[in-house]
This record gives sequence, C-alpha cells and structure tokens, in this order.
Amino acid sequence: MAITPTSHPISAAPGWAIAPDRAALSNFSSQNHALVTVDAMLETPDRVIDHASLQDFARITPQYPGLRAAMDPQVCAAWVAVLSPLLSRWFDEGGTCWEMQGWYSLVTTPPANLAPIQRLPHVDGTDPRQIAMMLYLHRTGHGGTAFFRHRSTGLEAITDADFPLYREAVQRDVVRTGLPPAAYPTDGAPHFERTHAVPGHFNSAVFYRGNILHSGVIDNAAPLSSDPREGRLTINAFFRPVAD
Repeated sequence: MAITPTSHPISAAPGWAIAPDRAALSNFSSQNHALVTVDAMLETPDRVIDHASLQDFARITPQYPGLRAAMDPQVCAAWVAVLSPLLSRWFDEGGTCWEMQGWYSLVTTPPANLAPIQRLPHVDGTDPRQIAMMLYLHRTGHGGTAFFRHRSTGLEAITDADFPLYREAVQRDVVRTGLPPAAYPTDGAPHFERTHAVPGHFNSAVFYRGNILHSGVIDNAAPLSSDPREGRLTINAFFRPVAD
C-alpha cells in the first residue's frame, strides 16, 4: 500500500525519528546520476532492529532474493511527510507530493539457489521519477549497493523506450556466453561493469533513481542469516510522485 503525506504530518512512533537533513549530494559515472547519502539516518536504529525481529517475514516477490515484511503505515506516513520536500529538492521540481512504500528486507538466498535474473544487475522499474531508498541496518560482512553499465548497449538506466533494446541485448549476451554463474553480481563481468558503489555503513541511507542498474553488494562466501539481528537487514522503500 502506498502512503501519501497528510496535511498534518504524523509523528513517527517512538524510536523511529529520522534525520535526513544530514544529507550529502553527489553524482557518479559519466552520465552524472544523482546520489544522496545520509549518515545516522535513524535516531535509535537498534530499537528499529528490535522491532524488525518481531515481524513475520515472507517471500513477497520472486525477484527479491530473500524475505520481506511491510513497514508500519504510520511510520511510512511520518517519513514521507519529512522526506517529500527533500526528494523534490534532490530529484525533482519543487512542490512535488510523494507517496511511499517500504519494507524490512533480508537477503537470504544462497548463491547456489539464485534464479538467473537474480545473478544480474536489475532496475526497480523504468520510471526515472521513482526514487529508491536503501537504509542499511546490518553489521555483517556484506556491503551496500553497487551500480552498473551494460557493456554492449552502454545503458546505465533503463526507460520504457530503452527496455526492448536492453532485453534483446541481454538475451544475445546469454546466447553467446551462457548464463552468469550462480552468484550475486560483484564486478558485473562479463556483460556489465561497475560504475560506482556505496559502502552501506550501519544506519546510513542512500537515495537514487530506481531505473539505474544496480545490485546489493553481497559477499558470496559469507552467511546469509534470516535473523534480523544477524542478517543483512535493510529498509528499502520506493517514492513516487502522487498522480494528479
């Protein structure tokens, strides 16, 4: 369910306050993609992890290689009220009203069990106005998020117009060299190259356009626990402009 801000912003539940004002704006790759990072995003991250440990995680979509649980709608409403003016400043024209969907997420699928599509960088959609957020709440050996360029097309972000060309090019890649090995993407070889990576420090958040090719930075040799206190726990969210 998408959450939109109300005319009277809702206060987040105790322990859920965020501080996105400590944001750093940057750009990466020759295509100058906007990237926003926020350190110390949550005022009390360990309380949020405790809350996550009480949730019923489940496999929600076949694309995500792990388990998810939906965030409390009241928290989403409070967050989108705070973040809307900042998202407009960072990524869009001023005055845009945004809606939000958010989940606790745990990567749990062993590399050997990954589906072919999970072995490649991906996009969250083809709309460049959809903004993705990753909030890293783990202290594991796994990392943050990496971004990629598809070598044969030069594409780093996929739009509706690009998608047919991109899909056909990836299919040709597979015909020529076979499927990638059963592992999470690292440097992207042979068909992709990494253009940038964010380290994913504990309690840091990153915002980027969801149509940029990306992947979680997963250590293929490290454990992937389903315990929120031990595994690669993140909060991931999508923000979209509210339809007129």
